Amino acid sequence: MKVTDLYIPTLREVPADARLVSHRLLLRGGFIRMVCAGVFSYLPLGLRVLRKIENIVREEMNRAGAIEVLLPALSPGDLWKQTGRWWSFQPPPLKLKDGAGRDFLLGPTHEEIMTDLAAQDLRSYRQLPFTLYQIQAKFRDELRPRGGLIRAREFIMKDAYSFDADRASLDRSYQAMYDGYVRIFERLSLPTVICEASAGSMGGHDTKEFMLVCDEGEDTLFLCDKCDYTANAECAQSHRPEPTHVKDQLGERDLVETPNARTVEEVCELLGATPDQLVKTLLFVADGKYVAALIRGDRELNETKLAGHLAATELRMANESEIEEVTGAPLGFTGPVGLPTHVRIVADHDIAAMHDFVVGANQADAHFVAVDVGQDFEVAEYADIRIAMEGDPCPRCEDGLLMTKRGIELAHVFKLGQKYAEDLGCVFADEEGKEVVTTMGCYGVGVSRIMSALVEQYADENGIRWPLAAAPYEATILLLDNEPDLAAIADRLCADLVAAGFEAVIDDRDERPGVKFKDADLVGYPLRLVIGKRTKGEGTVEVRRRKDQEERVVPVAEVVAAARELAAGA
Repeated sequence: MKVTDLYIPTLREVPADARLVSHRLLLRGGFIRMVCAGVFSYLPLGLRVLRKIENIVREEMNRAGAIEVLLPALSPGDLWKQTGRWWSFQPPPLKLKDGAGRDFLLGPTHEEIMTDLAAQDLRSYRQLPFTLYQIQAKFRDELRPRGGLIRAREFIMKDAYSFDADRASLDRSYQAMYDGYVRIFERLSLPTVICEASAGSMGGHDTKEFMLVCDEGEDTLFLCDKCDYTANAECAQSHRPEPTHVKDQLGERDLVETPNARTVEEVCELLGATPDQLVKTLLFVADGKYVAALIRGDRELNETKLAGHLAATELRMANESEIEEVTGAPLGFTGPVGLPTHVRIVADHDIAAMHDFVVGANQADAHFVAVDVGQDFEVAEYADIRIAMEGDPCPRCEDGLLMTKRGIELAHVFKLGQKYAEDLGCVFADEEGKEVVTTMGCYGVGVSRIMSALVEQYADENGIRWPLAAAPYEATILLLDNEPDLAAIADRLCADLVAAGFEAVIDDRDERPGVKFKDADLVGYPLRLVIGKRTKGEGTVEVRRRKDQEERVVPVAEVVAAARELAAGA
């Protein structure tokens, strides 16, 4: 194969908004082109990389016993309405109507269609377990797509769904997928960190994410500096403080005026207090019922944790009119003292260790000081509902402290349980003929995102350094002089490399040597062979490994052997 027969439009400059290294290099190297924000075309080199990744994923899914299918990208709205996700899925799906006015959406994920497919054919426990998977485009209406393929509106994903008779069988299916994911990232030379995570809009439990630690990643990870505890910021646990002994003499609470002081900073400045002496009361609506979440003034609430604790399908902050209706006060002055009995009070564990603190008074321009739990109000329950912070004690070991890193989510495994099967009637008859709801698991891999992750992991100042398993071509032969004799050597070497199992391409363009060298580094071929004056004068070829620039100059007859040796470390 010759470069002049291919379509590889490399660029010297890229748009200024391409901030991530992977975004810039995939554009410059001629792998992708942006159609509009968050939507990309894959050019020949990009498609070759994508197919390499897909094939590794496919091989490991098949090895794990999963069966490939292909579902439509267009999902009927009725299925999503049955599960309730037509209204609640985040980020919102791209919705549309057909000519008859029926609701559809472009699938952001395929739990509904896959469960409905299984429900149509599943009859008996004898058909279980089985796992179905597909590799297909997904669509999510990201308001701010960014990072090229890292956060796109249209992306390629592998999603798999296991169907089991019970929890024990699900555990085995889950482990098979988990082990398959470990092998996928080993084969792609991507060093992933496996962390606890939230299932988000998918629902489920026993959720794990496979993350690539990367300074430019959009996710925050918490890792213990002493043990192997690792978690996404959405679910990282906070160490429960030791309860403070109740004082013998509790001070009387006092109502103080705080005109226009709505924020923690404003209240602290007015009262001469510090944020850790305040308790914020945040009013939420959880599945139609009011919940007051109490958090220390210097902490931030974690809505994912709160929703998980409440087992809430839908959780949102109360609006200003709802706050005034429930508390009798405007936004900024809500507090736990005197709340109506139908408001469920959930306090973070930090609150159990506090005394004589400041809260909103449920009156305009007023706060209470010297407030205590038990004396002034009651807490229905305590829970870990705050965002973890760097330096927090590890929730798992005694001596560790949490540290933060940035990361890119590459894959996600979780146990769905029976939610979708129950909503969509995916049932089977057990050994006694009794109807049982199927137990499910869900397993996703961001195929197109992996392409960007590989670039983030292996780029240098000159371009991409693809690992051999994902490279568009494993070797490029730079023909620096198109003399017939040298061109014949290039053709013969290319044929020999192909016969030896390499994918090779000859750069036969009428370009200066410097351009060819720069493009070879930019595109990131793992091996580079140079045919030029040295070949003509000495009969030797320069073979260089892109990964570490290790180079060998060998006779033409030894090129394939040298390539094999260098490829072993690529």
